[in-house]
Amino acid sequence: MDQVQAAAEFIKKHIAHQPLIGIITGTGLGESLAFLHAQASYDYKEIPNFPESTVQSHDGKCVIGEVEGCRVIAMQGRLHLYEGYSPKQVAFPVRVMQGLGVKYLIVTNAAGGLNLKFNDGDIMVISDHINLTGENPLVGRNEDRWGERFPDMTAVYDRRLAGLAREAVKSDQIVLNEGVYAGLKGPSMETPAETRYLRWIGADAVGFSTVMEVIAAVHAGMKVLGLSTITNINDPDQPAAHTVEAIIEVARQAARKHSLIISSIIRHLSNDAVD
Repeated sequence: MDQVQAAAEFIKKHIAHQPLIGIITGTGLGESLAFLHAQASYDYKEIPNFPESTVQSHDGKCVIGEVEGCRVIAMQGRLHLYEGYSPKQVAFPVRVMQGLGVKYLIVTNAAGGLNLKFNDGDIMVISDHINLTGENPLVGRNEDRWGERFPDMTAVYDRRLAGLAREAVKSDQIVLNEGVYAGLKGPSMETPAETRYLRWIGADAVGFSTVMEVIAAVHAGMKVLGLSTITNINDPDQPAAHTVEAIIEVARQAARKHSLIISSIIRHLSNDAVD
């Protein structure tokens, strides 16, 4: 709590108004924030107690700005369990956002497609997730000021935000898929047998992020939207190797779609902004 407060206080000193919306971008998706009118930007290492991102294509910057008067705080790059961070450290940016008064969280990620109806570069709105990391950021003594001991997880991803995402792409004829995201610890990719298992339990996409942050956001009472870029298709009957460079490139090419969706949603939510 003290570490979060120190980080939040540092940011508060540099912003005039409380942000309404928080964004966390995933692999190759930092460019999806092109729409944001940035007013301040800080490397994670400049913010007290903030863990540093060590992964390729994750810039590790906190960007503060506005979209048509709606105040936004965005994390360009995230933290992962496979970097050696604890669940609480991975969720640290969400707790800082909570300390700043954020009410909505939009998370993006790059994910492998398990649903064979998907294609490379598709966007999937996350309808639910399966936590297969064996970790949880709420383990340990509960901080009652952050949320209740046993948060309900029956409606993790907000249906209104998902609907706004679909509305945002109608005019551009961008097809949005919807599905279940399986969160693994990583960093090794899935074996064909693991891919078959993930499909059997109902997952449509798989990745190494998002779940810790979303659990913390639900605990904090935030409304959450999750967007996955399908960077490759995992077919266990026709397994193929996928390089990190290729995955990043597909995600970067999809950044425009994310930008369109997120900026449209923020404009809709601007009516909820408070001074």
